[in-house]
Amino acid sequence: MGRGFEVPPMSASEHARAAASPRPTLSLRPATKPRGVAPRRGSIIKRWLLIADLAALATASLTAGLATGTADFGRIAVLLATSLPVWLMAARLFGLYDTDDKHLDYSTIDEIGPLILFVSAGTWVGVVVAWMLGLEWSMSSVVTFWTVAVILLPITRAVARTFARRAAGYVQNMLIVGAGDVGQLVGRKLRQHPELGIRLVGFVDSDPKSMRADLDGVPVLGTPGQIASLVEEHGIQRIVVSFSNDRHEEMLGLVHGMRDLDVQVDLVPRLFEAVGPVAAIHDVEGLKLLTLPPVRSSQTARLAKRGMDIAGASLLLVLLAPFMGWIAWRIRRDSPGPILYRQVRLGQAMQPFSVLKFRTMVVDADDAPHRRYVESIMDLRAAPTSSNLYKLDRPDAVTKVGHALRRTSVDELPQLFNVLRGDMSLVGPRPCISYETAMFEAHHFDRFLVPAGMTGLWQVSARASATFREALDLDAAYARNWSLGLDLRLLARTPIAVIRGRRATS
Repeated sequence: MGRGFEVPPMSASEHARAAASPRPTLSLRPATKPRGVAPRRGSIIKRWLLIADLAALATASLTAGLATGTADFGRIAVLLATSLPVWLMAARLFGLYDTDDKHLDYSTIDEIGPLILFVSAGTWVGVVVAWMLGLEWSMSSVVTFWTVAVILLPITRAVARTFARRAAGYVQNMLIVGAGDVGQLVGRKLRQHPELGIRLVGFVDSDPKSMRADLDGVPVLGTPGQIASLVEEHGIQRIVVSFSNDRHEEMLGLVHGMRDLDVQVDLVPRLFEAVGPVAAIHDVEGLKLLTLPPVRSSQTARLAKRGMDIAGASLLLVLLAPFMGWIAWRIRRDSPGPILYRQVRLGQAMQPFSVLKFRTMVVDADDAPHRRYVESIMDLRAAPTSSNLYKLDRPDAVTKVGHALRRTSVDELPQLFNVLRGDMSLVGPRPCISYETAMFEAHHFDRFLVPAGMTGLWQVSARASATFREALDLDAAYARNWSLGLDLRLLARTPIAVIRGRRATS
């Protein structure tokens, strides 16, 4: 296992034989129930979210009564006692308690849309029920309740997730099946993001590859046939199945057998590089199909994106003008040279333009070290720097103020002028340097289908914790899967990514 990625497709007759034959003799069922960690992550998150929802909905009800001068607390208490259980059951139907345990990088920002829909539907159902029962509720109290609930629910849920992630039981012990290039890539990414609450215990592989440098010390614990005992021995709660050269029916039997182990199982799909953030799953008679959206976007969508860019960049420039003026003053005092740094980059359709940034390096700094470093981290097995990041450290060339600007990404604020001019978008692939294209694979050129952006899928998902090739893959995936909804989610998550990046480099 792990020596290569390709598994020959099975013929129809092979599928029939696999279905008719018994499962492979892989001993997966443990003699005793896996002990795991109690309480489990899912229970911890659900408990905290339940408390958060109760607090938000109760506060919204009390505020609606107080704001409209109808605060009969006895009546409100009765209504709360009878309606809150219904609200919580409705929240479960909306899936508001089930996503965190399944998705590693899930946040409150991702559920703002469902929360608004949940509150809106519940509010109007409540209005209808009150009307049927002859209860009188003013429109102002209904609007107040809806407004307070929509504002408070995301806040209380964000606080609840913060407390949940501090609990000892939140951290999950993980086992990765497959110690090839892809399995080790998964392991490296998980170790780069401790905020995901994953403790990588080790790998399982019959024929592992040599371990990459940034996974040194992570053991190969055994073979797939030993998974049951390893789950029990190490308290494994999550298993990732990466690529394998084992026969299809053997891997299928292995995955089915894991269902008996009371663990969360994640599968790395074939052709995962082509799967973007908005891919959908549907089925034909039980056969799952992964749908990739068309690359082309409508003229209306492109105009909407441009309108959002103009409005957003204009507003940010007005709000940040004093701050940007202060930065310009600091740069001028710190070192001789211009305030702004201009460099030719490639935008949509590979059209060159002059990107603007606050100058963070001394004048006439050589770009040869950056070119060599980009070439070195093009390899998926490239090791990060001592800071555990894929970022070139040049203390001799970066100014004192420049270090702070780079760590917080504030040096990129002048690109708002690029957005206004139409060279860039608020969201899109990183503006590309021309010499970098020599290292592109064919599918990486898809990144030029859309305008370059100030933030994007790579910046939000990985920032400096990804190799250059992984960053290109993320940029191309964004371009192939672009939508206004995706742009809004990435914009909302950018401040969190900047804060995480600052913590990682401080």
